[in-house]
This record gives sequence, C-alpha cells and structure tokens, in this order.
Amino acid sequence: MAKKYTLLETLDYLLDLSEPESCLEDTEADDSEPEDCNPPEENTGLEEDYQESDEEQGLGRASSSQVIKLTPGPTRFAISRVDDIKSAFLLFFPSTIQNILVEMTNLEGKRVLGDDWRDVDWTDMEAYIGLLLLAGVYRSNNKALSSLWEAETGRAIFRAVMSLRRFRRLSKVIRFDDRATRPARRETDKLAPIRDVWNLWVERLPLMCKPGLDITVDECLVPFRGRCPFKQYIPSKPAKYGIKIWAACDARTSYAWNMQVYTGKPSDGPPERNQGMRVVLDLTTGLQGHTVTCDNFFTSYALGQELLRRKLTMVGTVRKNKPELPPALLTTRDRVCFSSIFAFTETHSLVSYCPKRGKNVLLMSTCHRDANVSDRQDKKPGVILDYNRCKGGVDNLDKMVASYSCKRKPNRWPMVVFSTILDVSAINAFVVWREVNPSWERGKNYKRRLFLEKLGKDLVSPHMERRKSQPHAPASAAVLKRMQDSSNAPGPSTEPPSSKRKRCQVCPRAKDSKTDRQCANCEKAICAAHTVYLCQMCMD
Repeated sequence: MAKKYTLLETLDYLLDLSEPESCLEDTEADDSEPEDCNPPEENTGLEEDYQESDEEQGLGRASSSQVIKLTPGPTRFAISRVDDIKSAFLLFFPSTIQNILVEMTNLEGKRVLGDDWRDVDWTDMEAYIGLLLLAGVYRSNNKALSSLWEAETGRAIFRAVMSLRRFRRLSKVIRFDDRATRPARRETDKLAPIRDVWNLWVERLPLMCKPGLDITVDECLVPFRGRCPFKQYIPSKPAKYGIKIWAACDARTSYAWNMQVYTGKPSDGPPERNQGMRVVLDLTTGLQGHTVTCDNFFTSYALGQELLRRKLTMVGTVRKNKPELPPALLTTRDRVCFSSIFAFTETHSLVSYCPKRGKNVLLMSTCHRDANVSDRQDKKPGVILDYNRCKGGVDNLDKMVASYSCKRKPNRWPMVVFSTILDVSAINAFVVWREVNPSWERGKNYKRRLFLEKLGKDLVSPHMERRKSQPHAPASAAVLKRMQDSSNAPGPSTEPPSSKRKRCQVCPRAKDSKTDRQCANCEKAICAAHTVYLCQMCMD
C-alpha cells in the first residue's frame, strides 16, 4: 500500500532551514538512527502542507533531456598512453611524483646512512614498488621479510630482484618530503609529510577515466594502529582504528575518481559544521549530469539543492533527526509491512518504507518524480532499488584493496597513505586496462590477480636486467638468468619461415624424422617428440 503526499507551499521555508551539526563527525555513519545530538523539532509546521493524494505523477526519474550525455570510460589522454599493463599503472605516477620520490629518498638516505648510501633512481623505485605489489598478490604482505627472502621456502623472484638488506634500507629511508622543512608546514597541515605526492596523485585520477552516470560517495578506513595525529576510531568498521579517507567512485567499476584524507577536527576554532555536505561538494567538483548516491551522514535537503545548481542529482538515506522531515513520514505506528509513504516538493522526493513492523527507512531523492513501487513481493519503491544498486561503489573498492593489499605493517603513517596510493592506482589501472582491452584474459575469473602479478613482474624487470651481482640461491639465480637472457636475446626474424621440411636435429640421423617445426630459442629443427609445451604462466 502506498500513500502519497504533495508539498506545494514549503519550498521557501525549507531553503531557510539550517542543517544541524552532526554528532557523528568522527564515527561511522550507517542507516540506523543515531543518538540525537540535535533532536528534531516537535512541530515544524510542515504537516499542514501535506495533502494525501492517490494519483501518481508518472514522471519517474529526471527527464533524459535534462541529463548531459557523457561517454563513460578511459579518456583519450589515457588511451593514447596505454601500451601495456605497466604503462596503465604509470598513468597515475607522472614525472613530478617520480622526482619527489627519488630526490626525497636519496636526501633521507644520505642523512641517515651517510657514505654507505647508494643513490637510487626511478628504476630502483619501480623495483621496490613491484616487490610490494607482488607480496600483496601472493598474500604475503604480513609475512616477515626474512621468510620472503628465504632461499628454500621463500619466493625466488624476491632474491632475484634485490637483496633483503637493500629492500630494508629502502623501506627505512623512503620519504615524500624534505624533513628539514616539515615542522613549519606541519603547523598548518597535518598531512604535510606526504601532501605534495597526495595532491599530485589525486589530480591524475579524473584525467584518466570518465565515470558512469551513477557516483557513490562514502568513506574508507585504512587500518592503522600506530601514532598518527588524525587517526580515527570507527567501531562499526572491521579494523576499528585507522586513517579515514573520503572517496567518490564510479558505482559500476569502483574506479576511484576523487579522494580526500580526513585530517580530523581543526586544532583551533569550532568543529566543522555541515561536514557531509562539504565533503560531497568537494568530491564531485567537475561533474555534471551524474547521480550521487550517499548514506545518511551526507544526505540533506540543502545538499540536494546545491547539487541541482551544479546539474547533479542525489539519492540517499536520511537521518530521522532532520528538522525538515514531516511527522507523517516518521511515524511507524499502525503501519503495514512493505508499505510506503511518499512526499514531494518541486525538486525533492521523500519516501518512508516499512520493511517490518515498527521500523521504517527514509530516503531522499532529487531524480525521482513519482511514487513508483516495484512488483516484487516486498514492494520496495524504485528509489530504494536504485539506492541499493549504487551504494556499494566505495565498499567494493575497499573489498578489492583488502584482497591483494601491498600494505605491510609500517610504523610510519605516511607509508600507510602511500600504500593506499599504490593499491588504488593498481585498481584504477586494472579498470582502464580492461576498458581498453576488453578481450584480455576473457573467460577467467581471476583477471585482477593475473593483472597484478604481471604488473609486479613488469615493474621489477628493468632492475633485474641491469643487476650485476648474482643471488646465492640457485632458484633465484635461475630466475635472474632467464630474465637477462630474454632481454639480450635477438628479436624474432623478419624473414618468412621456409615451407621446406627439415630433418630433426635431435633424433638419430638414421631415423630421418622430417618436420616443419623449429626451436623458438636456437631455431633448430625439432620433431613433435622433442617439443615441449608450456602454458603462458609457466613461460612468465
């Protein structure tokens, strides 16, 4: 059963209402009703403006003529620069970021180790990043480094790339800013140790891919229990302690289009008001014609009005302590299960859905224009179905990061932020690569693992090719030799193969086995009995 109320005279009144200060600024915002930090007004005067109506407007979502036509997917800038998996990843690491990493790491290495420090270049940094990614692919990011470099039980590729001593030194001295000038910058910016790298990286995200029609805005919690001036405690999250990051993602692909680190309350002055509205407006700057899906921490009437001015629409759950909500939508007494009550203004629509007796869910939308109810058994409104379809964009990004995260257990929070940059860049690169090459590894269910493994090996290959010292472990030495031999091997011959069959040079001469096959390495004629078949993974 669906009831619909029409609101005609209250638009000006709603515009004058101020959003109350949220009591959950540093805690997780979920769909349950929080403790009232600003209890709703007993009588807002809005119930007199609601009139019950049984007719439906039949407008549905916003007219297609009002939606800006955009083609989602990689931009021309990205497509023109993606030749292989490694190039897709390096889209998010321009020369400015590379120079900061190399220069600041060498500066810190000389300060800490003095004459014992050997300067690194970007090839060394690529190898270091590649090993971090490979450790995440192999689910070994939390294992001790000594076990990864173990000659018998460890991974051969780790010893083949660099020594354990070299890796530990890089982990110790890698920096993202000048430590000498950091105290002055830290007085006004808590993110000063990695601010330059973070800003340059975030600027690259919207340049590589255009999101689809639906955008999800939510928060991520990067687990960390060390010392950090803006560490958050969110008991509803699995990790509970960590660094909170606001994110705007494409609802379909979970491409991270914009991100923002939450550095906590300001050290001086009053707490931030209307934080949820400010975050959504910041993260969606530059978008038009999209629908923003968010939870009740962000959703408000004022946010919907401001997004409409920017040619954006909104769908989200609403907290029950909002003063603009009429009591007709809040009450659950005598409500029938699976019933819905609708209310409309010229720009907004509200729905109160009762999933079970004594409980209701409130949603606000600026892109739905009718009291549409599905034909399902639970009779959910179309607003709720659209919200459920798009609300998991950021949560899916968290899930993918946790599956193959390269984050180890560092003592420095800037390394936690840098590991997040690597993980999100790998996911974004995977999205871009699949859009550019839709037929890549078609039919396999573990494409992202194959992508990350290939990316890690491509990043460490240049460092392995120029390495002069040989590892002591036979398996690692064999991996290094194969890499160096393949890089020094001559390219394939441009001459067409001869159609004349030749005698197999492995079989005894008396057998006189004729064949048209030849070895891919030495180009000797070989018959089927002496041909070895390897899969692509074993060849890699």
